[in-house]
Amino acid sequence: MRALILFVCLSVGGLASPRPKQCTSPPLLTGSFSVATQNEKLMGFAKYSYDALRKRIHLREVGSFNNKTFHIDLLLLYKEGVMYKINYKNRTCSKKPLSVEFHPLEIPQSASLLGQVVLGSSSGPGQGVLVNTWAGELKLKEGPAKYMSTVTEFGCIPVSTLFHSKKSGWVVVSFFNVIIGLVDPQHLIPPSFCEDARLESGEEPITFFNLF
Repeated sequence: MRALILFVCLSVGGLASPRPKQCTSPPLLTGSFSVATQNEKLMGFAKYSYDALRKRIHLREVGSFNNKTFHIDLLLLYKEGVMYKINYKNRTCSKKPLSVEFHPLEIPQSASLLGQVVLGSSSGPGQGVLVNTWAGELKLKEGPAKYMSTVTEFGCIPVSTLFHSKKSGWVVVSFFNVIIGLVDPQHLIPPSFCEDARLESGEEPITFFNLF
């Protein structure tokens, strides 16, 4: 009888899942995301290269802003404090100051776990993915902001983020086709025709990354 009780306890202990913990996404990522905002009337799709080690992000984004379509190619170099707006077709480049702080893709330690679910189906292998959803509040210069982020249980790969502040309103971001590593590291290096670009003043474009 004691052996049976011990067997049952070990079985239950083996099946119990550990409580999810806050995590940081891999430092090198390549992928795509969609973003839509409420106040700015922005809707876009972007391909990105993300390097948290050297604090660099490359974005190629298309979408609509205030009912006008746009196509933008940006290289954000946070360590250098500069941003390049690149036009490969015309081989032109503008260089502007980048004043926003780099924030890695992560779940902050202050975040609270809302729940763990399977996206898709858990009926068979390969039919679903286990994800964790977290919520919290950020203190920004313009005031507090709330967020709800979903990441994979294994690998801490970003899946989606819902963000709200007085300035931006609601922001919805969905990630897809994410690859760990840099598919093309050259995307994070300014092209040769940007070498003579002079630093200009001006407002930074509205993108997912500087909304955070």
